Amino acid sequence: MSIAIIPMLWPKLACGLPYACVLLFAAAAKGQIQVDLKLPRLQYIAYEPVVATLGITNLAGRDIELHDADGQSWLGFEVTGSEGQPIAPLSAESAQPPLKIEAGQRVTRQIDLAPLYPVHDFGAYHVRTHVYFADLGKFFYSGTGVFEVTDARPIWQQTVGIPTGVAGPGDVRTYSLLTNRFPDHTSLYVRVQDKDTGVVYATYSLGRTIAFEQPQAEIDRANQLHVLHCAAPRAWSYSRIGLNGELLAHSTFMETSSRPRLIHAANGQVAVRGGTIEAAAQKSRSTAPKLSARPPGLPKDDR
Repeated sequence: MSIAIIPMLWPKLACGLPYACVLLFAAAAKGQIQVDLKLPRLQYIAYEPVVATLGITNLAGRDIELHDADGQSWLGFEVTGSEGQPIAPLSAESAQPPLKIEAGQRVTRQIDLAPLYPVHDFGAYHVRTHVYFADLGKFFYSGTGVFEVTDARPIWQQTVGIPTGVAGPGDVRTYSLLTNRFPDHTSLYVRVQDKDTGVVYATYSLGRTIAFEQPQAEIDRANQLHVLHCAAPRAWSYSRIGLNGELLAHSTFMETSSRPRLIHAANGQVAVRGGTIEAAAQKSRSTAPKLSARPPGLPKDDR
């Protein structure tokens, strides 16, 4: 078994585990396949994507194909809570397409655990992955990683209706802005949810923020959210978010002779006035990223 050790002193979680344990979880390579699991950081806020990077190295001395067989999926995860209780997947349907790996090659895959497992309640979670190699009828395991789910500090919230023709009568969305302090920076998050049903459509970071500068938030005539926040000295980040959590637009403005600010136009649109645009990138998600449609019977809560 080969285990990567990072020789640093790191602060500890409430569960007693050091920050370093999240950075690299090397795997046991029992002769034929080496599996490793890597998480980019230790702390996440509830309903945020938890994207793990899975690495598989073929040490079999020949090309191999990983595929479902003998009633076993070739790829699986084992997730446990802070008290060691197993966390069942949200759905039994988790088939992955077959994967061919040439001799000596390493392939990586990024997998978001949040839609697969109910890891939205506060606490620490342990996760490892296994690969079933049908040729040998054996499982190969990664090391165990840990991440912590906490809540961010809410700083702004607004509930809006959904325009006629887009949804049924009475359907609403609640936009929230939250901040979370990491060891070296503070991040601004947006969350879009339906509080009546408990469905959180999206939670994600809008980037770093200067803590003493209050973000600006405005709702336009289509009930989309516009956010302008200070991301760095003299640099402002602008985002437009749709009713289902889509990041519809993002750009950066630099302070010049005037500071950027959000304004309402006469036609109900929202725009940025002041500063100079530095970069613009249009981003869209064609489908609503329902990261947290909670299964029946679970209580409704937020992070």
